[in-house]
Amino acid sequence: MTLSFNTPEIARAADVLVHDYMAIQHGENIIITADTETDPSTVQSILTSVENLGARGVVITTRQLPFQGTLADPFIPNALSGLTIDCDVWIDLTFPYFAGSTFHDKTMKLGKTRYLLGGDMGRGGMVRLFGKVDLDQYFEVHQRFDEIIASAEGQECHITNKRGTDVRFRIGKAGYAKPRKANLPGMYLVPGACTIFPQEETVTGVIAVDSVFHEYYTYLPEPLILNVEGKIRSLEGGGSERPVMDRALRRAGGGNYGYVIHFTYGMHPAARQTEPSFVEAMRVKGANSVGLGLPWWNPGGGENHPDAIFSTQSIAIDGKKFVEEGTIISPQDLNTLAQHLEPLYL
Repeated sequence: MTLSFNTPEIARAADVLVHDYMAIQHGENIIITADTETDPSTVQSILTSVENLGARGVVITTRQLPFQGTLADPFIPNALSGLTIDCDVWIDLTFPYFAGSTFHDKTMKLGKTRYLLGGDMGRGGMVRLFGKVDLDQYFEVHQRFDEIIASAEGQECHITNKRGTDVRFRIGKAGYAKPRKANLPGMYLVPGACTIFPQEETVTGVIAVDSVFHEYYTYLPEPLILNVEGKIRSLEGGGSERPVMDRALRRAGGGNYGYVIHFTYGMHPAARQTEPSFVEAMRVKGANSVGLGLPWWNPGGGENHPDAIFSTQSIAIDGKKFVEEGTIISPQDLNTLAQHLEPLYL
């Protein structure tokens, strides 16, 4: 089905994003950043929702960046540097995105702006990710999942799937929380995935991925195999995309492959792989987006890491199965919450 920016589905999704999740208020100053590949109907629907609320919005469109993070610094126009200083909310629809760049970092350190990393979310993705989910119900499941992972710090996590992934690690300290509403200054992500941080040096095994975001997001002609022993040691498969991932890892890691810096559990009930969108694909139920390279909290990390996605994961913590082939099976309270998390069809 072809969607235009003024359909009820898109308008409702934009309102959920603007009014509910980002908690935008009358009179606030909003900047929407887009690039030459951004879906214009997504931009227009968000701007319309902002204006209908009585907030003041402006759209800034740039050429698509070749890289993310600090690697993007040389390609960001100097004219942008002062535009976010007095901004209350920054909705970023660029991909590769501004997050992690020096420009973005300076804005966040001012402590005023609420930033949403919307990335390559198109109109269909926005409808599904914001318009076809009960966010209160979703965050109830999400927060319980996060509690379980936080309580398991130091325990062994074992992740597998039928495509060949078989990797173990010790669970590290949680890096950040994902609150229900963006009502305080800081960085926010599209709802739909829970993060599992490993103790990087303990990650050992094989990770077989089906799609990657290295310099761009793409499905792979054949699985890409990452062999990990503390650090990423080698790559196999991946067809013509393996050399691109190789140089992306070396570029982000200062000449070396680096580490696995995060795993995720996708749990959005309406997310689908119907569009070539990294932001949506990593949120499909059971998907795992694996962050690769250097942690942003280490010198030189700069949020430059490539990501790789595999599907239908199973997760065990200290030998007890937690997720089986993409579905949460324990503990019982989380299983019950997750079973009731379904797409909205209005």
